[in-house]
Amino acid sequence: MSVSIAVMGLAIGILVGLTGVGGAALLTPLLILLGISPSIAVGTDFIYNSITKLFGLGQHWKQGTINFKLVKYLSLGSIPSAMVAIGILHLFPIFHQHQEQIIKYALGYILTLVAVSFLIRIFFDKKIQPNRWQMQPLEQKKALTIVIGVIFGFIVGLTSIGSGSLFAIAMLFFYRMNTSELVGTDITHAFFLVTVAGILNASFGSVDYMLAANLLIGSIPGVSIGSRLSTKVPTKLLQVIIATIILISGLRLI
Repeated sequence: MSVSIAVMGLAIGILVGLTGVGGAALLTPLLILLGISPSIAVGTDFIYNSITKLFGLGQHWKQGTINFKLVKYLSLGSIPSAMVAIGILHLFPIFHQHQEQIIKYALGYILTLVAVSFLIRIFFDKKIQPNRWQMQPLEQKKALTIVIGVIFGFIVGLTSIGSGSLFAIAMLFFYRMNTSELVGTDITHAFFLVTVAGILNASFGSVDYMLAANLLIGSIPGVSIGSRLSTKVPTKLLQVIIATIILISGLRLI
């Protein structure tokens, strides 16, 4: 079982390195399809995601491609909101008794949303024209930024999905930054968000540490391999295929 999980982690890592498509959107539904309970799949994915995001954060820190002020404002909304979502599932009996079904259906809808957001990025990333929101300085958008964090943070806390993709779409539409800064800021914010969510899930016993370790054994070298191959394969076609797979997975869970 551990070998097969490590191989799965390797495959997901390669795909993430090749395409930049979020690992959580691929991993969480796959774990559920393998028979792992939704709550354990989500909690384990948080821990797995936190460690993989840490590697990306370090690289962008060195490159100076992180907008820390934007990370701070998003985190002010997203981290408390994610904590509320996790707390609701575990502390309120009416929700705790049905948390597996709640998470499963929430995953279905969010996966569908994430797949659509991927497709928007793939086809319209370079076509989006500057709008009035992008032209405003960040300080004037502080309240908007925190509200974005609150909405998407709750979704991430509930499902583990969207810490990168949903926030990246928001950054694309509402903030003016180059691609490397967008990616660096997105990864950094996602690291803080999923780390807090992972610790909270761990405190409720919703993490399978051996499962996370086996996934990481495969995915860490997988991301490196995929990144090296990314210049040699048609990544846009792969992104479309993976987004379609995520969309199908989401629709199957609804």
